[in-house]
Amino acid sequence: MTTITGFFTDILKQITYPAELLISNGRIQSVTPVSSLPDNAPYILPGFIDAHVHIESSMLVPAQFARLAVVHGTVATVSDPHEIANVCGMDGVLFMIENGNTVPFKFYFGAPSCVPATVFETAGAIISPKDIETLLARPDIKYLAEMMNFPGVLHKDPEVMQKIAAAHTAGKPVDGHAPGLRGEAAKNYIAAGISTDHECFTAEEASDKLQHGMKIIIREGSAAKNFDALIDLLHQYPEQIMFCSDDKHPDSLALGHINQLCARAVAKGVNVFHVLRAACINPVLHYKLDVGLLQPGHAADFVLVNNLQNFEVQQTYINGQLVANNGQSCITVPATNTTPLNNFNVSTITTAALAMPASPGQTTIPVIEALDGQLITNKLALPATIVNDELVSNTQTDVLKMVVVNRYHAAPVAKAFIKNIGLKEGALASSVAHDSHNIVAVGVDDESLCRAINLVIEHRGGVSAISNTQQQIVPLPVAGLMSMNDGYEVAAAYTAIDAMAKTMGSTLTAPFMTLSFMALLVIPHLKLSDKGLFDGNNFSFVA
Repeated sequence: MTTITGFFTDILKQITYPAELLISNGRIQSVTPVSSLPDNAPYILPGFIDAHVHIESSMLVPAQFARLAVVHGTVATVSDPHEIANVCGMDGVLFMIENGNTVPFKFYFGAPSCVPATVFETAGAIISPKDIETLLARPDIKYLAEMMNFPGVLHKDPEVMQKIAAAHTAGKPVDGHAPGLRGEAAKNYIAAGISTDHECFTAEEASDKLQHGMKIIIREGSAAKNFDALIDLLHQYPEQIMFCSDDKHPDSLALGHINQLCARAVAKGVNVFHVLRAACINPVLHYKLDVGLLQPGHAADFVLVNNLQNFEVQQTYINGQLVANNGQSCITVPATNTTPLNNFNVSTITTAALAMPASPGQTTIPVIEALDGQLITNKLALPATIVNDELVSNTQTDVLKMVVVNRYHAAPVAKAFIKNIGLKEGALASSVAHDSHNIVAVGVDDESLCRAINLVIEHRGGVSAISNTQQQIVPLPVAGLMSMNDGYEVAAAYTAIDAMAKTMGSTLTAPFMTLSFMALLVIPHLKLSDKGLFDGNNFSFVA
């Protein structure tokens, strides 16, 4: 038997009161009011839940992700494994489930709906409608993960509709992904049976979808930050809002998680019980998660926080087990000597493969404009910089060469230009490049680009930085996306390489995270896949 005392927080009744929790066999046996408690007694809350996250973006395998997350009061995640699925297929999904099961944490995975994400890029695997049915038949697969092919939904593509129907047959919800979709198109997308969206970047768009009955997941990740634009909607729609990180790099995960969003929301004047409903209750109800909600008979999944303003987590419990105590993780990850799962089949490249001959009389080039804190990009036409009949980077105008190298088989290198990365020297490269995870790189000259790319190839995955005086890499041998190493060590290594990118001139909040989305074709307006420059509005390659 374990006894916990504190200010019991009943979110649905919107009250707090001094109480004693009796815990036995991993479950809450009783909640008993007590006469009084010291003023500094902790508040007892249900555990926080990240309602949409790609664990792979933390660069940590699930077990290591859990070690960091529990420190911030997170007890569960609704996790879409489509990053590793795009690289390793069904084997990748099963790896995530099995690795997550090695630690006391509640990972709830979905069946990846879009592998590959589009036909305009090269992925490492395909997950068919039959595979989707197989996954959805598993009790540990809770939903059909984000349906990014919203044009396919609107045009009733047979394969897309077959996947959605499989989820409905299984009685499991379908996650959405429809950036910018409004009006009748949004209404039709929702009518297809799609229940959530985490891609809204304006309050008007989110409100439009909420009024049609969709649930909105407010995203605040390492690159995409929509909290400030959307949080006021929680005043009016407390039952339809959830919180998520979507993609969160290890350095920011080490600092905080959903608890940070709770503190920010309360500071903005949102009713604390509405905030906690979004952070703790709504995901459990929507996805039918096996997470306790502080009721007798429920699993003992809860946190102790210092107050209901800054939500500093003192302890985290999962199934009655103490998993974090005063800023220290209590989770021990079992050692493994297995060869990391991967899919990497590319030889080192030469600078000649990166050359971009200028066309006769060419004066302008199409340019991707990266936007700090957003996944969407702008499509620009800017003056070309030509040296010896070749298109080259221009650090003065911050228009730099970006390339994507197919990592699954030999193929020509795709090349384009991008603005707002900000480098004044060297190059950055990454095998994390949503959603197919080919190698994406940006640099001020071809020699630096080549060295950064080859450093990633040498390690069969990772993020690299090459400056005029040094080089760094964070190896990611698990599918070219994750490390098996201690999560805090990976976070420290990533912090160092992120700092290096900024000393090289990048002004982006998260240079590598932003770079990783520049190949994500399903987010407008202009992106680069391994097959070429792509117009996300017309869903076609740029001529």
